[in-house]
Amino acid sequence: MQFQAPRGTHDVLPGVADPQQPADERIFRTAKWLHLEATFRDLCARFGVEEIRTPIFEDTELFHRSVGTETDIVSKETYDFTDRSDRPLTLRPEGTAPVMRAIVEHGLGAGGAQLLKLAYVAPIFRYEAVQRGRYRQHHQVGIEYVGGTSPAIDVEVIALGWTYLHALGLRDLTLQINSVGTPISRPRHRDALLDYLRPHLARLSPDSQRRSETNPLRVLDSKDERDQEILAGAPLLLDYLEDEARAHFEAVQAGLTNLGIPFVVNGRLVRGLDYYRYTAFEVVSAALGSQNVVLGGGRYDGLIEQIGGPATPGVGFGSGLERALLILEQTTTTPVTPPAPQVWLVARSETERSAAQRLALQLRLAGVRVDLDLQGRSMKAQMRSANHSGASYAAFLRDDLPAATVSLKDLGSGGQQELPYGELAAAVGTG
Repeated sequence: MQFQAPRGTHDVLPGVADPQQPADERIFRTAKWLHLEATFRDLCARFGVEEIRTPIFEDTELFHRSVGTETDIVSKETYDFTDRSDRPLTLRPEGTAPVMRAIVEHGLGAGGAQLLKLAYVAPIFRYEAVQRGRYRQHHQVGIEYVGGTSPAIDVEVIALGWTYLHALGLRDLTLQINSVGTPISRPRHRDALLDYLRPHLARLSPDSQRRSETNPLRVLDSKDERDQEILAGAPLLLDYLEDEARAHFEAVQAGLTNLGIPFVVNGRLVRGLDYYRYTAFEVVSAALGSQNVVLGGGRYDGLIEQIGGPATPGVGFGSGLERALLILEQTTTTPVTPPAPQVWLVARSETERSAAQRLALQLRLAGVRVDLDLQGRSMKAQMRSANHSGASYAAFLRDDLPAATVSLKDLGSGGQQELPYGELAAAVGTG
Protein backbone atom coordinates (compact mmCIF):
# COMPACT_ATOMS: atom_id res chain seq x y z
CA MET A 1 0.00 0.00 0.00
CA GLN A 2 1.31 3.44 -0.94
CA PHE A 3 0.37 6.13 1.59
CA GLN A 4 -0.37 9.73 0.70
CA ALA A 5 -0.77 12.89 2.76
CA PRO A 6 -4.40 13.22 3.97
CA ARG A 7 -6.71 15.35 1.84
CA GLY A 8 -6.31 19.03 2.64
CA THR A 9 -2.74 18.65 3.93
CA HIS A 10 0.62 18.99 2.21
CA ASP A 11 4.27 18.15 2.69
CA VAL A 12 6.73 21.05 2.63
CA LEU A 13 9.67 19.84 0.56
CA PRO A 14 13.33 20.86 0.19
CA GLY A 15 14.79 22.17 -3.04
CA VAL A 16 13.37 24.36 -5.79
CA ALA A 17 9.99 23.64 -7.38
CA ASP A 18 9.55 22.96 -11.08
CA PRO A 19 8.17 26.22 -12.60
CA GLN A 20 5.77 24.10 -14.67
CA GLN A 21 3.99 22.87 -11.51
CA PRO A 22 0.68 24.48 -10.46
CA ALA A 23 1.13 27.45 -8.10
CA ASP A 24 -0.51 25.53 -5.24
CA GLU A 25 2.26 22.92 -5.45
CA ARG A 26 5.13 25.36 -6.00
CA ILE A 27 4.47 27.12 -2.69
CA PHE A 28 5.21 24.03 -0.61
CA ARG A 29 8.99 24.45 -0.58
CA THR A 30 10.95 24.86 2.63
CA ALA A 31 12.96 27.91 1.56
CA LYS A 32 9.79 29.91 0.92
CA TRP A 33 8.30 29.02 4.30
CA LEU A 34 11.51 29.87 6.13
CA HIS A 35 11.58 33.23 4.32
CA LEU A 36 8.08 34.13 5.54
CA GLU A 37 8.73 32.96 9.07
CA ALA A 38 12.06 34.83 9.24
CA THR A 39 10.41 38.02 7.95
CA PHE A 40 7.68 37.71 10.58
CA ARG A 41 10.11 37.04 13.42
CA ASP A 42 12.30 39.96 12.33
CA LEU A 43 9.27 42.30 12.41
CA CYS A 44 8.29 40.98 15.84
CA ALA A 45 11.76 41.79 17.16
CA ARG A 46 11.49 45.34 15.81
CA PHE A 47 8.11 45.79 17.53
CA GLY A 48 9.30 44.23 20.81
CA VAL A 49 7.06 41.15 20.49
CA GLU A 50 8.08 37.81 22.03
CA GLU A 51 7.15 34.36 20.70
CA ILE A 52 4.92 31.91 22.57
CA ARG A 53 4.31 28.25 21.67
CA THR A 54 1.27 26.24 22.77
CA PRO A 55 0.21 22.59 22.23
CA ILE A 56 -1.52 21.65 18.99
CA PHE A 57 -4.46 20.25 20.97
CA GLU A 58 -6.41 21.65 23.92
CA ASP A 59 -9.44 20.80 26.03
CA THR A 60 -12.46 20.94 23.74
CA GLU A 61 -14.30 23.21 26.17
CA LEU A 62 -11.68 25.94 25.69
CA PHE A 63 -12.86 26.48 22.11
CA HIS A 64 -16.55 26.06 22.95
CA ARG A 65 -16.28 28.84 25.51
CA SER A 66 -14.09 31.20 23.53
CA VAL A 67 -14.91 30.68 19.87
CA GLY A 68 -18.62 29.96 20.42
CA THR A 69 -20.65 26.78 19.95
CA GLU A 70 -22.78 28.39 17.23
CA THR A 71 -19.86 29.44 15.04
CA ASP A 72 -19.12 27.46 11.90
CA ILE A 73 -15.72 26.52 13.31
CA VAL A 74 -17.04 24.75 16.40
CA SER A 75 -20.28 23.43 14.90
CA LYS A 76 -18.80 22.00 11.69
CA GLU A 77 -15.03 22.28 11.39
CA THR A 78 -13.14 21.17 14.50
CA TYR A 79 -11.16 17.95 14.76
CA ASP A 80 -12.44 16.50 18.06
CA PHE A 81 -11.31 13.30 19.74
CA THR A 82 -11.00 11.66 23.15
CA ASP A 83 -7.74 10.36 24.56
CA ARG A 84 -7.28 7.07 26.40
CA SER A 85 -8.66 8.63 29.56
CA ASP A 86 -11.80 9.74 27.68
CA ARG A 87 -10.88 13.41 27.96
CA PRO A 88 -12.41 15.47 25.10
CA LEU A 89 -9.67 17.22 23.13
CA THR A 90 -9.62 19.34 19.98
CA LEU A 91 -6.86 20.10 17.49
CA ARG A 92 -6.22 23.86 17.53
CA PRO A 93 -8.72 25.51 15.10
CA GLU A 94 -7.48 29.06 15.77
CA GLY A 95 -4.55 30.66 17.55
CA THR A 96 -5.87 33.17 20.06
CA ALA A 97 -7.72 31.03 22.63
CA PRO A 98 -4.69 28.76 23.37
CA VAL A 99 -2.51 31.82 23.94
CA MET A 100 -5.10 33.27 26.33
CA ARG A 101 -5.26 29.93 28.17
CA ALA A 102 -1.47 29.99 28.57
CA ILE A 103 -1.59 33.57 29.88
CA VAL A 104 -4.15 32.60 32.53
CA GLU A 105 -2.46 29.31 33.46
CA HIS A 106 1.00 30.81 33.92
CA GLY A 107 -0.01 34.24 35.20
CA LEU A 108 1.79 36.04 32.38
CA GLY A 109 1.69 39.76 32.94
CA ALA A 110 -0.31 39.34 36.15
CA GLY A 111 -0.35 42.47 38.26
CA GLY A 112 1.85 44.41 35.84
CA ALA A 113 1.01 47.61 34.01
CA GLN A 114 3.17 46.71 31.01
CA LEU A 115 1.47 45.54 27.83
CA LEU A 116 2.03 41.85 27.07
CA LYS A 117 3.06 41.47 23.41
CA LEU A 118 3.13 37.91 22.07
CA ALA A 119 3.52 36.17 18.70
CA TYR A 120 3.02 32.63 17.45
CA VAL A 121 3.79 30.54 14.37
CA ALA A 122 1.49 27.52 14.41
CA PRO A 123 -0.42 24.89 12.41
CA ILE A 124 -4.22 25.31 12.47
CA PHE A 125 -6.70 22.47 11.87
CA ARG A 126 -10.19 22.86 10.39
CA TYR A 127 -12.31 20.32 8.53
CA GLU A 128 -13.29 22.62 5.65
CA ALA A 129 -14.13 22.09 2.00
CA VAL A 130 -10.71 21.91 0.34
CA GLN A 131 -10.18 24.58 -2.28
CA ARG A 132 -7.54 27.02 -3.46
CA GLY A 133 -6.04 28.82 -0.48
CA ARG A 134 -7.97 26.72 2.06
CA TYR A 135 -6.49 23.61 3.63
CA ARG A 136 -7.52 21.34 6.50
CA GLN A 137 -4.12 21.84 8.04
CA HIS A 138 -2.91 25.33 7.34
CA HIS A 139 -0.38 27.53 9.09
CA GLN A 140 -0.64 30.94 10.68
CA VAL A 141 1.54 33.61 12.13
CA GLY A 142 -0.26 35.65 14.76
CA ILE A 143 0.09 38.56 17.16
CA GLU A 144 -1.62 39.17 20.51
CA TYR A 145 -1.31 42.44 22.47
CA VAL A 146 -2.86 41.79 25.88
CA GLY A 147 -3.55 44.17 28.76
CA GLY A 148 -4.67 47.51 27.30
CA THR A 149 -7.84 49.15 25.97
CA SER A 150 -6.35 52.14 24.13
CA PRO A 151 -7.23 52.48 20.43
CA ALA A 152 -3.52 53.15 19.90
CA ILE A 153 -2.91 49.45 20.63
CA ASP A 154 -5.35 48.45 17.89
CA VAL A 155 -3.50 50.79 15.53
CA GLU A 156 -0.08 49.31 16.34
CA VAL A 157 -1.30 45.74 15.87
CA ILE A 158 -2.75 46.65 12.47
CA ALA A 159 0.47 48.51 11.61
CA LEU A 160 2.54 45.43 12.48
CA GLY A 161 0.40 43.25 10.22
CA TRP A 162 0.46 45.79 7.38
CA THR A 163 4.25 46.16 7.67
CA TYR A 164 4.72 42.38 7.68
CA LEU A 165 2.73 41.89 4.47
CA HIS A 166 4.61 44.69 2.73
CA ALA A 167 7.96 43.35 3.97
CA LEU A 168 7.10 40.09 2.21
CA GLY A 169 6.62 42.01 -1.03
CA LEU A 170 2.81 41.75 -1.20
CA ARG A 171 1.15 44.65 -3.00
CA ASP A 172 -2.35 45.63 -4.19
CA LEU A 173 -3.76 44.89 -0.75
CA THR A 174 -6.79 46.52 0.85
CA LEU A 175 -7.18 47.03 4.59
CA GLN A 176 -10.84 46.85 5.61
CA ILE A 177 -11.94 47.88 9.11
CA ASN A 178 -15.20 47.86 11.03
CA SER A 179 -16.51 47.97 14.57
CA VAL A 180 -18.47 44.92 15.68
CA GLY A 181 -19.69 46.74 18.77
CA THR A 182 -20.09 45.37 22.27
CA PRO A 183 -22.55 43.16 24.19
CA ILE A 184 -24.61 46.35 24.59
CA SER A 185 -24.88 47.35 20.93
CA ARG A 186 -24.97 43.92 19.31
CA PRO A 187 -28.35 42.77 20.66
CA ARG A 188 -30.02 45.94 19.31
CA HIS A 189 -28.47 45.39 15.91
CA ARG A 190 -29.32 41.67 16.02
CA ASP A 191 -33.02 42.45 16.50
CA ALA A 192 -33.01 44.96 13.64
CA LEU A 193 -31.14 42.54 11.37
CA LEU A 194 -33.59 39.71 12.08
CA ASP A 195 -36.54 42.02 11.36
CA TYR A 196 -34.92 42.83 8.01
CA LEU A 197 -34.11 39.20 7.14
CA ARG A 198 -37.44 37.56 7.99
CA PRO A 199 -39.24 38.53 4.75
CA HIS A 200 -36.25 37.21 2.75
CA LEU A 201 -35.47 33.97 4.62
CA ALA A 202 -36.82 31.63 1.95
CA ARG A 203 -34.50 33.19 -0.65
CA LEU A 204 -31.34 33.06 1.44
CA SER A 205 -28.74 30.33 0.96
CA PRO A 206 -29.03 27.29 3.27
CA ASP A 207 -26.01 28.44 5.27
CA SER A 208 -27.50 31.89 5.80
CA GLN A 209 -30.85 30.41 6.78
CA ARG A 210 -29.10 28.36 9.43
CA ARG A 211 -27.03 31.30 10.62
CA SER A 212 -30.10 33.52 10.89
CA GLU A 213 -31.28 31.24 13.70
CA THR A 214 -27.96 30.69 15.47
CA ASN A 215 -25.64 33.63 14.69
CA PRO A 216 -27.38 36.29 12.55
CA LEU A 217 -24.36 38.59 12.37
CA ARG A 218 -22.55 35.95 10.33
CA VAL A 219 -25.19 36.24 7.58
CA LEU A 220 -23.52 39.54 6.66
CA ASP A 221 -20.35 37.59 5.87
CA SER A 222 -22.01 35.39 3.23
CA LYS A 223 -20.16 35.18 -0.10
CA ASP A 224 -23.28 33.91 -1.90
CA GLU A 225 -24.20 36.39 -4.66
CA ARG A 226 -27.93 36.00 -4.04
CA ASP A 227 -27.41 36.67 -0.33
CA GLN A 228 -25.34 39.74 -1.14
CA GLU A 229 -28.17 41.20 -3.19
CA ILE A 230 -30.61 40.67 -0.32
CA LEU A 231 -28.18 42.12 2.22
CA ALA A 232 -27.57 45.32 0.27
CA GLY A 233 -30.11 47.18 2.41
CA ALA A 234 -29.50 45.36 5.71
CA PRO A 235 -28.91 47.46 8.86
CA LEU A 236 -25.26 47.91 9.81
CA LEU A 237 -23.77 47.56 13.27
CA LEU A 238 -22.10 50.95 12.85
CA ASP A 239 -25.54 52.56 13.13
CA TYR A 240 -26.13 50.95 16.55
CA LEU A 241 -22.83 51.67 18.31
CA GLU A 242 -22.97 53.29 21.74
CA ASP A 243 -20.89 56.46 22.22
CA GLU A 244 -17.85 54.69 23.72
CA ALA A 245 -17.60 52.15 20.89
CA ARG A 246 -18.05 54.88 18.28
CA ALA A 247 -15.32 57.02 19.86
CA HIS A 248 -12.98 54.01 19.94
CA PHE A 249 -13.57 53.29 16.26
CA GLU A 250 -13.04 56.92 15.29
CA ALA A 251 -9.76 56.96 17.24
CA VAL A 252 -8.58 53.84 15.39
CA GLN A 253 -9.32 55.50 12.05
CA ALA A 254 -7.48 58.65 13.13
CA GLY A 255 -4.49 56.57 14.25
CA LEU A 256 -4.25 54.74 10.92
CA THR A 257 -4.51 58.04 9.06
CA ASN A 258 -1.72 59.44 11.23
CA LEU A 259 0.53 56.52 10.18
CA GLY A 260 -0.36 56.87 6.51
CA ILE A 261 -1.91 53.39 6.36
CA PRO A 262 -4.77 53.42 3.81
CA PHE A 263 -8.04 51.72 4.78
CA VAL A 264 -11.70 51.45 3.87
CA VAL A 265 -14.59 51.13 6.32
CA ASN A 266 -16.59 48.00 5.50
CA GLY A 267 -19.77 48.02 7.58
CA ARG A 268 -20.47 44.39 6.66
CA LEU A 269 -17.12 43.08 7.85
CA VAL A 270 -17.59 40.54 10.63
CA ARG A 271 -15.23 37.93 11.98
CA GLY A 272 -16.18 34.26 12.37
CA LEU A 273 -15.45 34.06 16.10
CA ASP A 274 -17.72 35.11 18.96
CA TYR A 275 -15.04 36.79 21.04
CA TYR A 276 -14.53 39.94 18.92
CA ARG A 277 -15.56 43.36 20.24
CA TYR A 278 -14.93 46.88 19.00
CA THR A 279 -12.35 46.81 16.16
CA ALA A 280 -12.40 44.13 13.47
CA PHE A 281 -10.13 44.21 10.44
CA GLU A 282 -9.04 42.22 7.40
CA VAL A 283 -6.45 42.65 4.68
CA VAL A 284 -7.68 41.29 1.36
CA SER A 285 -5.97 40.60 -1.96
CA ALA A 286 -7.55 40.52 -5.40
CA ALA A 287 -5.19 37.67 -6.37
CA LEU A 288 -7.04 34.78 -4.70
CA GLY A 289 -10.66 35.01 -5.79
CA SER A 290 -13.19 34.26 -3.05
CA GLN A 291 -10.49 33.10 -0.58
CA ASN A 292 -9.05 36.61 -0.52
CA VAL A 293 -8.34 37.33 3.16
CA VAL A 294 -4.61 37.19 3.85
CA LEU A 295 -4.71 38.66 7.39
CA GLY A 296 -7.51 39.27 9.84
CA GLY A 297 -8.14 40.05 13.46
CA GLY A 298 -9.62 42.44 15.97
CA ARG A 299 -10.13 43.33 19.61
CA TYR A 300 -11.36 40.65 22.03
CA ASP A 301 -11.96 42.35 25.40
CA GLY A 302 -13.73 39.82 27.61
CA LEU A 303 -12.19 36.68 26.11
CA ILE A 304 -9.91 35.90 29.07
CA GLU A 305 -12.88 36.23 31.41
CA GLN A 306 -14.77 33.63 29.37
CA ILE A 307 -12.05 31.06 30.01
CA GLY A 308 -11.78 31.70 33.74
CA GLY A 309 -9.22 34.49 33.97
CA PRO A 310 -9.43 38.07 35.24
CA ALA A 311 -10.92 40.83 33.09
CA THR A 312 -8.11 41.53 30.59
CA PRO A 313 -8.48 43.32 27.23
CA GLY A 314 -6.60 42.28 24.12
CA VAL A 315 -6.27 42.69 20.37
CA GLY A 316 -4.51 40.60 17.73
CA PHE A 317 -4.44 39.12 14.25
CA GLY A 318 -3.72 35.89 12.38
CA SER A 319 -2.28 35.56 8.89
CA GLY A 320 -2.18 32.40 6.80
CA LEU A 321 1.21 31.42 5.41
CA GLU A 322 -0.26 29.45 2.51
CA ARG A 323 -2.35 32.36 1.25
CA ALA A 324 0.56 34.78 1.48
CA LEU A 325 2.72 32.32 -0.46
CA LEU A 326 0.06 31.89 -3.15
CA ILE A 327 -0.10 35.64 -3.66
CA LEU A 328 3.68 35.89 -3.84
CA GLU A 329 3.81 33.03 -6.34
CA GLN A 330 1.38 34.87 -8.62
CA THR A 331 2.64 38.43 -8.25
CA THR A 332 6.44 38.28 -7.89
CA THR A 333 9.12 37.04 -10.27
CA THR A 334 12.03 36.78 -7.83
CA PRO A 335 12.31 33.15 -6.69
CA VAL A 336 13.03 32.24 -3.08
CA THR A 337 15.69 29.54 -3.11
CA PRO A 338 17.64 27.65 -0.44
CA PRO A 339 20.93 29.32 0.51
CA ALA A 340 23.80 27.96 -1.57
CA PRO A 341 27.01 26.71 0.03
CA GLN A 342 29.76 29.31 0.09
CA VAL A 343 32.41 26.72 -0.63
CA TRP A 344 32.46 23.15 -1.93
CA LEU A 345 35.35 20.97 -0.78
CA VAL A 346 36.79 18.70 -3.49
CA ALA A 347 38.86 15.66 -2.49
CA ARG A 348 40.16 12.62 -4.40
CA SER A 349 42.00 10.16 -2.18
CA GLU A 350 40.94 8.65 1.12
CA THR A 351 43.44 10.88 2.94
CA GLU A 352 42.07 13.99 1.20
CA ARG A 353 38.47 13.00 1.96
CA SER A 354 39.30 12.53 5.63
CA ALA A 355 40.93 15.97 5.72
CA ALA A 356 37.94 17.46 3.88
CA GLN A 357 35.53 16.26 6.58
CA ARG A 358 37.72 17.77 9.31
CA LEU A 359 37.98 21.05 7.42
CA ALA A 360 34.23 21.12 6.71
CA LEU A 361 33.42 20.88 10.42
CA GLN A 362 35.99 23.56 11.24
CA LEU A 363 34.49 25.95 8.68
CA ARG A 364 30.90 25.23 9.74
CA LEU A 365 31.80 26.02 13.34
CA ALA A 366 33.17 29.34 12.02
CA GLY A 367 29.82 30.10 10.35
CA VAL A 368 30.57 29.09 6.77
CA ARG A 369 28.09 27.15 4.63
CA VAL A 370 30.05 24.16 3.32
CA ASP A 371 29.23 21.09 1.26
CA LEU A 372 31.33 18.16 0.09
CA ASP A 373 31.06 14.74 -1.48
CA LEU A 374 30.52 11.87 0.97
CA GLN A 375 30.31 9.02 -1.55
CA GLY A 376 33.83 8.82 -2.97
CA ARG A 377 32.82 10.10 -6.42
CA SER A 378 35.18 11.27 -9.14
CA MET A 379 36.58 14.79 -9.22
CA LYS A 380 34.51 15.53 -12.34
CA ALA A 381 31.29 14.46 -10.57
CA GLN A 382 32.22 16.56 -7.54
CA MET A 383 32.69 19.66 -9.72
CA ARG A 384 29.32 19.06 -11.37
CA SER A 385 27.76 19.02 -7.91
CA ALA A 386 29.67 22.15 -6.89
CA ASN A 387 28.45 24.07 -9.93
CA HIS A 388 24.90 22.77 -9.60
CA SER A 389 24.76 23.77 -5.91
CA GLY A 390 25.44 27.42 -6.69
CA ALA A 391 28.56 27.48 -4.53
CA SER A 392 30.76 30.55 -4.93
CA TYR A 393 34.04 28.68 -4.46
CA ALA A 394 35.56 25.23 -4.80
CA ALA A 395 38.40 24.33 -2.43
CA PHE A 396 40.68 21.50 -3.61
CA LEU A 397 42.39 19.40 -0.98
CA ARG A 398 45.48 17.90 -2.64
CA ASP A 399 48.15 15.67 -1.17
CA ASP A 400 50.81 17.58 -3.16
CA LEU A 401 50.02 20.92 -1.44
CA PRO A 402 51.72 22.11 1.77
CA ALA A 403 50.10 20.80 4.96
CA ALA A 404 46.76 22.41 5.94
CA THR A 405 46.55 24.28 2.62
CA VAL A 406 43.88 24.27 -0.10
CA SER A 407 43.71 25.51 -3.67
CA LEU A 408 40.70 27.88 -3.71
CA LYS A 409 38.94 28.51 -7.02
CA ASP A 410 36.44 31.31 -7.57
CA LEU A 411 33.72 29.58 -9.60
CA GLY A 412 32.59 32.90 -11.02
CA SER A 413 35.83 34.45 -12.24
CA GLY A 414 37.90 31.27 -12.46
CA GLY A 415 40.71 32.82 -10.40
CA GLN A 416 42.64 30.43 -8.18
CA GLN A 417 44.97 30.79 -5.19
CA GLU A 418 46.51 28.68 -2.44
CA LEU A 419 45.41 29.44 1.12
CA PRO A 420 46.05 27.94 4.56
CA TYR A 421 43.02 26.50 6.34
CA GLY A 422 43.02 29.34 8.84
CA GLU A 423 42.43 31.99 6.15
CA LEU A 424 39.70 30.13 4.26
CA ALA A 425 36.71 31.36 6.27
CA ALA A 426 37.68 35.01 5.74
CA ALA A 427 38.27 34.40 2.02
CA VAL A 428 34.87 32.83 1.29
CA GLY A 429 32.88 34.87 3.83
CA THR A 430 30.63 33.70 6.67
CA GLY A 431 26.84 33.53 7.08
